[in-house]
Amino acid sequence: MKALKYILFLLLILFIGFAIYVAVQPNDYKFSRSKIIKAPIPVVYDIVNDFKEWPRFSPWIEQDTNAVLVYKDKTSGVGAGYSWEGEILGIGNAKTVDVLNNKTIKQEIEFVKPFESISNINWDFEQVEDGTKVTWSMDGKQDFMTKMYVAFAGSIEKNTGPDFNRGLHKLDSIVKADMSKYSINVEGITQHSGGFYLYNTTSCKIEDLEKNLNVMMPMVGGYALSNNITMAGKPFVIYHKWDTDNNTVMFSSCIPTTSKIVTTDPNILTGQLAPFKAVKTVLKGDYVNSEEAWNQAMAYIKENNLVEPATGPVLEVYVTDKNATPNPANWITEIYIAVE
Repeated sequence: MKALKYILFLLLILFIGFAIYVAVQPNDYKFSRSKIIKAPIPVVYDIVNDFKEWPRFSPWIEQDTNAVLVYKDKTSGVGAGYSWEGEILGIGNAKTVDVLNNKTIKQEIEFVKPFESISNINWDFEQVEDGTKVTWSMDGKQDFMTKMYVAFAGSIEKNTGPDFNRGLHKLDSIVKADMSKYSINVEGITQHSGGFYLYNTTSCKIEDLEKNLNVMMPMVGGYALSNNITMAGKPFVIYHKWDTDNNTVMFSSCIPTTSKIVTTDPNILTGQLAPFKAVKTVLKGDYVNSEEAWNQAMAYIKENNLVEPATGPVLEVYVTDKNATPNPANWITEIYIAVE
């Protein structure tokens, strides 16, 4: 009988000790994980901000592909939300409570089953030299039941931190995949209307083309803006000579105008394109795919026995403003190759 009393007394002491141990655990928890993604902030932000995009990078949905997801009418921005129910995920919901465009997203996540808890989710987006630094953080209160859980299973950070790392890794992958999407469409023969344009011209090594273009085009566009000159369309390049053997290119950076302009800057000239028949090719996507677009255009010309005139214009029209369209998958470039 005494032995039983001692055992019960010992168990009581252990129970009290464990209860005290659980009770003195922190009342709050907070942790974060970060990753640098080589992409403009708006591209990353727009994916995170839309709950319909979450199945693509959520480490939890990945573990429970049969879970039922129900979205609110609004899936991005303040008031957006969705709920889930699954064997592994349990039952819960998430909602966006505040946003600062391209800066922060604040969300609230509520678990109903297998246990009840509410946590805050914060996303921060910071521009860095290599792209966007994404910080995913979580914080909340720990009631007695939560403290008891972490006493056995380890801290919430220990259990959830690896999932955050996995989610950021997947986010990085889908951002890269989205940005690399492109399409090429050789539309065939069309009539280019020609017209007046402002331009400047240079020759350089082929690998220096983009660098020079990024300097020259703003000069022409800036001249048009500062002199209140109406632009008649999108900026374009005329290729006068492309010499692969000598690795040189001669080109003009052009801004179309509604009429002939008499310029006052000797570095900015006025030109005119006569209307011409051309093979039109449209590249939607990053300009790094332009060589493939050009190859398809030239293949079309050869396959259809078309002839390029010796002095016929060859143009690239930049339909999309890259500064206003951060995702290169949405850039549009039109190629016009004159044919007889």
